[in-house]
Amino acid sequence: MTTPTKRQWTKDSWKYFSSLAQSPQAEETGQTLVSGVVVNNISRDEHYALLASLVYDFHKIPEDYLKRKKWNYKYGYSFTSVITQTPKFLPWLTKKFCEAGGSLVNKKLNSLTELAGQYDVVANCCGLGARELLGDNSAFPIRGQLVMVKAPWIKQFFLSDDDIYLIPHDDKIIIGGVREKNNFSLTAEKDTRERILSRAEALFPEVKGAQVIGEWVGLRPARERVRFETEVLDCGPKGKLPVVHNYGHSGQGITLSWGSGIGAAQLVHSVVTSSRSKM
Repeated sequence: MTTPTKRQWTKDSWKYFSSLAQSPQAEETGQTLVSGVVVNNISRDEHYALLASLVYDFHKIPEDYLKRKKWNYKYGYSFTSVITQTPKFLPWLTKKFCEAGGSLVNKKLNSLTELAGQYDVVANCCGLGARELLGDNSAFPIRGQLVMVKAPWIKQFFLSDDDIYLIPHDDKIIIGGVREKNNFSLTAEKDTRERILSRAEALFPEVKGAQVIGEWVGLRPARERVRFETEVLDCGPKGKLPVVHNYGHSGQGITLSWGSGIGAAQLVHSVVTSSRSKM
């Protein structure tokens, strides 16, 4: 179920990323408009209502088309969306942050209370690190493993409800995947890689024989609910420290990122404004 807050985050994020994808900054920021399909074995008409209102050319795929493609799924949806390449986007964001006067400090924290007396407010976006930093054991990993192959002839994305996906990135495609709850391993597993490739090749024979040029393992930082709230920590003699928490987005990190960032910035602004009014 998508909450009103998540719906707003999704809308704000789509507005931002789709505008970047259609701007002179598209290449540098890693944003591309790509068409593709999503297939399921249960109807997702209601679930995709918000998606249909945002993306381009959204329509249902006829069942006979799925049969002709030999895709063993009952429902399909086609549309044009934005693909974000994070290896390009994150360095660009970092550059913009620094150009705006921000600075980066590489430091290990054992507790947020260590920041008391140094900052007026802290925005905490520590992801899975919340387990160690905050003792929040409701945060858990959902392990993913991806395979990268050189296949410039594949231009469309594909996503199924049993976690088979192909995502074009320039002249290569990212093939996945798995969602392994509470698996902390960051080691790429050969059996998983072979299963990912064989499942993709069964649906897209043209992938078979493509050169494997890399693989990647990561942990999606999940919670049953995204932690999005303001907390005031009592730091003893150091006083109070307002903290805006914004973590636990799981596999929706990019989808919700800009919108939840706007929301978090609004919470930070409220804290600062309230603090100044009491001075």
